[in-house]
Amino acid sequence: MANTLSSRASFIFLLCISGLVSGQIRYSIPEELEYGAVVGNIVEDLSRNAGELSGRNVRLVSDNRRQYIEVNLENGILFINERIDREQLCRQSPSCSISFQVMLENPSEMRRIAVEILDINDNAPSFSKDEYSLWIIEVIAPGTRLPLESAHDPDVGTNAISTYQISPNEHFGLRVQTRNDGTKSAELLLEKPLDREQQSAFYLVLTATDGGVPQKSATTRIVVNIGDANDNAPVFDHETYRTSVLENTPKGTLVIKLNAVDLDEGTHAELTYSFTSHVSRKARELFTLDSITGEVRVEGVLDFEESHMYELDVEAVDPYPMAGHAKVMVGLIDVNDNAPKIEVTSISSTVPEDAQPGTVIATISVTDADSTENGQVKCELALDIPFKFENSFSNNYKLVTSGDLNREVTPLYNISIRARDKGSPPLQTIKNIMVTVSDVNDNSPRFTQSSYNVFVMENNLPGASIFTVTASDSDLDHNGDVSYLMLENNIKYPSASPHIMIDLKSGDINTVLSFDYELLKIFQIIVQAQDGGSPSLSSTATVNVIILDQNDNAPIIVSPLAWNSSSAVEILRQSIIPGYMIAKVIATDADSGQNMRLSFQILAATDASLFSLDRLSGEIRAARRFREHDSTIHRVIIQVKDNGQPSLSSTATIFVSILRNVIENDSVQSHQPRSPGQLSDLNAYLIIMFGSTSFIFLAIIIFLVVLKCKQNRNANYYRSTSCCCCMRRNSNEVFNRRAVPKESACYSGRQTLPISDRRQYTICLAPESPKSDFLFLKPCESTLPINDLNVRGSSVRKL
Repeated sequence: MANTLSSRASFIFLLCISGLVSGQIRYSIPEELEYGAVVGNIVEDLSRNAGELSGRNVRLVSDNRRQYIEVNLENGILFINERIDREQLCRQSPSCSISFQVMLENPSEMRRIAVEILDINDNAPSFSKDEYSLWIIEVIAPGTRLPLESAHDPDVGTNAISTYQISPNEHFGLRVQTRNDGTKSAELLLEKPLDREQQSAFYLVLTATDGGVPQKSATTRIVVNIGDANDNAPVFDHETYRTSVLENTPKGTLVIKLNAVDLDEGTHAELTYSFTSHVSRKARELFTLDSITGEVRVEGVLDFEESHMYELDVEAVDPYPMAGHAKVMVGLIDVNDNAPKIEVTSISSTVPEDAQPGTVIATISVTDADSTENGQVKCELALDIPFKFENSFSNNYKLVTSGDLNREVTPLYNISIRARDKGSPPLQTIKNIMVTVSDVNDNSPRFTQSSYNVFVMENNLPGASIFTVTASDSDLDHNGDVSYLMLENNIKYPSASPHIMIDLKSGDINTVLSFDYELLKIFQIIVQAQDGGSPSLSSTATVNVIILDQNDNAPIIVSPLAWNSSSAVEILRQSIIPGYMIAKVIATDADSGQNMRLSFQILAATDASLFSLDRLSGEIRAARRFREHDSTIHRVIIQVKDNGQPSLSSTATIFVSILRNVIENDSVQSHQPRSPGQLSDLNAYLIIMFGSTSFIFLAIIIFLVVLKCKQNRNANYYRSTSCCCCMRRNSNEVFNRRAVPKESACYSGRQTLPISDRRQYTICLAPESPKSDFLFLKPCESTLPINDLNVRGSSVRKL
């Protein structure tokens, strides 16, 4: 048997058609092939290299539960995995095929393959009985047809029953008919009148032969009994009855009522209706025929998808018996009683969030057992998801991505697939697919702010945390692990490296050194947050560290210049009038803000009624006129205090020496200088004494003014860098100069201060009145050269 099948397969049926028709590869093979028989080669038909198969994870996905065909991954040959019985698989359907999909990965590819199963003549015809009996009346006319029992052959096409033959005899012939379903039926034809008296029975052999190669056949015995005369057989109203019913017609519904007439009378006209032997068992389960009334009713559950039409052969038999025959054609009308069926073959249930549009997620096959519009199916997805269908071929789809995926927004998609037919009312089926979006490193760490301002009090403890920066990353696992580091930045602010450090994991910013506001007031650091992805992503934030001042510096008195915390001031007695400024205390404080805001007060004085002090400017002025009984030497202790919390202070002691006035000749009115010979000895003495004292006082004043200019340089206390020191004398005074209406002596000098820069100052000494030789300080403009005055030596250079 196996050799016969193999031979037939080799010479007749092993026709493998490898062509692309609507995206499919089709093969044809005969049934009953042995395990390992070759079906085709998908490497050649897909135009691929055999080496690609194992690398691309080729696999077959069958539409059937049983895997009849497998593929050899080494050479791409499709081979039989399990013996195929066409009659078991497709019964007597005219066409029979199995289909499956070939799936390749990297890149994803899917091709559908249909394998047509060709019938071989592996089944012989058979009769249900070895012998059948017929009754006929002897008066039956030639030409009368008597239906015979049909043989059954599971094969189809040419392998099915092709003809019937009857054994040779004088009276009967055989008529073979082809039914609507393609099967053959035989009728016994009376060719010559019968004579019961000559022969009461005939014994015939009926042979059924199929069309296979080689042919197979079956026989049965036909016994024809000749009855006595009953001249008229029943006759139906129609030779063929046609009707149709809905497939969901309930049990007991009347399909059609048959009617036959027998022209005989009496008992010869009593008819009985029944199905003939040509009616299949399935048809007898679905329909019943009332033997008395001739009513055909529904007995079972009709299914249009199983069969569209049923052919019922009926007969009406009188008691003798004579029979009339007719056919009832019952067509079924399809109703939408089958919902679509969705079959999902998942390729990947996890897709990376950076997957490109068009990435295949699954393949979907949709079928509907109904016909016409009831079987037309539309497949739909929800509109608000980044997935879509691509129609690969009829009722087969690929589910692919249609847009960008973002795991941080939607980590899981519950994709609802809805298949709806076009019936009325429409039926639908919903199936859900869970697709997980896997994480990729597509999010940089994000700080809560792009810039932070951190305020730190100076004199802080080293090692303390001053601030914590926090950045978040919405990615997962290593992609979301954030670490921190500090970038150097020497462009705008001093580098922060020696002062602070940052914790790699927590983002805590800790101090390394103690801050000094007077040395560093502000600096800026750049903090970078980076994740643990590959490649790593990062972002930066700016941290401005602002040092706050603390009152840690006491005021420093820079004027008047002090030796051992004390200084001396000489002043003429005549000058001590209310409001006259005796001296000005100048102090500085390295702190800022309220911590450098200074106030002055007199802690102690020899005569407190003689002096007053402005608490803001530090000016010491005469509170009243000098009296004869007042002491000529006074000690004033000045305290300078800042406005910090707690307040810091410094003190200075000033000794004020009051000099007697020089008596002038009131009678002198001229402004012209006198000749030297006109000066008295007393005047000469006074001039010498006054010159010495003035020189010392001038040197002290220049030093104090230089310190004051340095302290108040930002307040622009002094607008110019040079001053003119002018001495104006009465015309009666005698000096070794040339005579002019007014004589001016200008001095300038340089003084080195504790600060790094040097400035020039000018002090004007002028008498209070034309009759006074006492000099007062007075600012004035001058353009004298800076080297005209030397305060470091013991002499004053004249202009």
